[in-house]
Amino acid sequence: MSDLSKIDKNFKVETSINRKGLTFYDIDEKPFGIYGVYRENGIYRRMPEKVAKSVSEGVYGLHWHTAGGRVRFVTDSKFIAINAKLNNLGKMPHFPLTASIGFDMYDGDTYVKTFVPPFDIEDGYESSFEFSEKAKRVITINFPLYTGVTGLYIGLDEGACLEEAPCYLNEKPVVYYGSSITQGGCASRPGTCYQAIISRHFNYDYINLGFSGSAKAEDEIIDYIKNLDMSMFVYDYDHNAPSAEHLSATHEKMFKAIREYHPDMPIIMMSRPNHIQTEEVIQRRAIVEATYKNALASGDKNVYFIDGLALTELCGNEGTVDTCHPTDYGFASMAQAVIKVMEDIKI
Repeated sequence: MSDLSKIDKNFKVETSINRKGLTFYDIDEKPFGIYGVYRENGIYRRMPEKVAKSVSEGVYGLHWHTAGGRVRFVTDSKFIAINAKLNNLGKMPHFPLTASIGFDMYDGDTYVKTFVPPFDIEDGYESSFEFSEKAKRVITINFPLYTGVTGLYIGLDEGACLEEAPCYLNEKPVVYYGSSITQGGCASRPGTCYQAIISRHFNYDYINLGFSGSAKAEDEIIDYIKNLDMSMFVYDYDHNAPSAEHLSATHEKMFKAIREYHPDMPIIMMSRPNHIQTEEVIQRRAIVEATYKNALASGDKNVYFIDGLALTELCGNEGTVDTCHPTDYGFASMAQAVIKVMEDIKI
């Protein structure tokens, strides 16, 4: 990949990082591989803007949050920097900026670095890391969970190799749909939400369709998801269903619509991750489980149910920041439960 800034000065990335020979590359150019998000009208999105608008105001306002977004590449550069252009910053009192706004980096499946945003961030930032030695590495950089990304540039040592990363094992992504928990609130960094943990465990690609407070299984989102080319579907929107009656009216409906379009695809349904079993939690769990039992009774052999209690088996009641949103401990517990089920599923 050539350094376009030498051909066209408009491609030059302004940087305050003082390193001789540092060269920045736009991730929209090959050989970078972008997963979980795509670029539309100058911003990375998780679904088309037109579709998001048709679902709800909440989904529209969140669909450009880049939860599940990743860029992957191979390089032997000792030094790796990012120059990120951001908007719609997710600043919250109970959620670390390192996850809601920050990026983190992996060498293969090994965590290396969180590119920590400054506390007074407004519209972007720079950060960098230097390895102890030069070696060819498969790099994955995870995007922020609750922020919009309008541009991302990767800085590498001049002359370093830059190659395409190996493909994930699944040709079609696993698709997750759900609430703020699905979106990643309140992980400490993007790589510790449960889908990212699962992705590293299996080397699976995925798409995160978690929408904070806005996952209500509307007809428009069902129509969009059923048409996705995916290898597996995982859903849990219990927390966002306004009532048990709403959950009952939509949960099996969503399952049947997606099953019709994907007759042989594995589908995992989960009740809300909640260690405390109130009457409402038990009632809602029964609704989700009823969808599962009805599918089994109809002869479906590729449907799975995970009880919310199993999702909290590792962490018990110590896995949230506010009795609802998981910490890293809570997400590790969720990932453990889902991995147990996925181990026996071939995609």
